[in-house]
Amino acid sequence: MASCDIRGSSPGSRELEVLDVARKLTEIHAVLLTGGSAFGLAAADGVMSWLAERDVGYRTPIAVVPIVPAAVVFDLGSGNPAARPDASAGRTACDAASASVATGAVGAGTGCTVGKWAGREFASPGGLGIAHASEAAWEASALAVVNAVGDVLADDGTVVAGTTASTKEYHPPLPEGAFDKENTVLAVVAVNAVLEKREVQWLAARGSDGITISVRPAHTRYDGDVVFAIAAPGPVAGPQDLDVLGHLATRAVAEAVRNAVRP
Repeated sequence: MASCDIRGSSPGSRELEVLDVARKLTEIHAVLLTGGSAFGLAAADGVMSWLAERDVGYRTPIAVVPIVPAAVVFDLGSGNPAARPDASAGRTACDAASASVATGAVGAGTGCTVGKWAGREFASPGGLGIAHASEAAWEASALAVVNAVGDVLADDGTVVAGTTASTKEYHPPLPEGAFDKENTVLAVVAVNAVLEKREVQWLAARGSDGITISVRPAHTRYDGDVVFAIAAPGPVAGPQDLDVLGHLATRAVAEAVRNAVRP
């Protein structure tokens, strides 16, 4: 079961509408987070073909159709803007999938930066991060791709990574025109619970809260933030504690954001 929460004003995405609670589809078969702005959405074609070859997808009388929601970060200002993920990159990602994933400036996080609220020239490296949170039998795991306007903050409010400008703290109002206008934080949070689609959408919103508390400023008009949430059956039978799961989703996403920029 999957859904999503969109806090950004300008998300680059594919197949997000099917995740809305008003749509009947409840299954997905992969989630793609990628760089390359809208060009990078082409990588989803490779993920789809990889799954279709393995007979994984939504079954229709005519064909098996993999459902692959995707979202992108705008990282064309870093490195070579012509180096854009394509279908072959999507297939390569599927082939390379494992339980051990590198973090930092890898994968979709390769060209990411943070701390651009005082100007791109003062940015610090962003990246890809992973984190886990658990309580009793409940677990949440999150992966985040961090390319934010804002600085990344620790629990105590200190800056983990952010602007290198001489003024290290955010003091509104922001300088007019200072923003780099192409930014986004993407995340996927997964929990071990049997949930309805509306509950999973609520869980995605709690994942977005993890961005809110770990990035300052967060969810600006210049960010395209999207959080996906996924629920798969876990060890707890009977009623599922959605409030505990929401708390874990927030914690996991916040820590994944921080881990994306830690050395």
